[in-house]
Amino acid sequence: PSWIPFKIGQPKKQIVPKTVERDFEREYGKLQQLEEQTRRLQKDMKKSTDADLAMSKSAVKISLDLLSNPLCEQDQDFLNMVTALDTAMKRMDAFNQEKVNQIQKTVIEPLKKFGSVFPSLNMAVKRREQALQDYRRLQAKVEKYEEKEKTGPVLAKLHQAREELRPVREDFEAKNKQLLDEMPRFYGSRLDYFQPSFESLIRAQVVYYSEMHKIFGDLTQQLDQPGHSDEQRERENETKLSELRALSIVADD
Repeated sequence: PSWIPFKIGQPKKQIVPKTVERDFEREYGKLQQLEEQTRRLQKDMKKSTDADLAMSKSAVKISLDLLSNPLCEQDQDFLNMVTALDTAMKRMDAFNQEKVNQIQKTVIEPLKKFGSVFPSLNMAVKRREQALQDYRRLQAKVEKYEEKEKTGPVLAKLHQAREELRPVREDFEAKNKQLLDEMPRFYGSRLDYFQPSFESLIRAQVVYYSEMHKIFGDLTQQLDQPGHSDEQRERENETKLSELRALSIVADD
């Protein structure tokens, strides 16, 4: 048939204006995107700080391994150089640990706290959706009795259906209004919430790299042989490498 029989559960009346539904979907879509971005950022920050720690710990391990190298027992200059390197690596590791602790406290933890709000928000949206389904079901029930011949029993059922509908409609409208009011406010709050965190992240990085500049500047001064330019050092290294390559044990087959 060209007409489709009306089924209970889908009211004819448009109970939520399309513009309201569009507004709701737009605002909730922005929050879903924000939830995903927050989760990804927290994960990336954790990976970054773990990699930072691994880097400085491995640098300390390398300098300790060099200190136990037999060359250190035989050559005082080499021992002095490796001892200076070891001190620099330990200072670097200490500042790195401090930087990571700062980022954990002022960036990762706030990201985690912000992310913990989304399950409650998603639950509120699900409750709104359930209230909308109940509203549609009862609206369809009212429409069914409104279309019937107005006999005494039908009017009684219509009155009962309208009484059932009223609190359900009010419940949906309250939930809908609250979410439409609060979702944009929550989305807008992200700037004030995260700005101090990202300022702290930048400051932690600036402090760390300023300290690294000092540490490696000190190390360079300790290792530099006076009167040797970079070009001279490079030539000396090449000469020594050529001598090593000439040894039969490293000669190519």
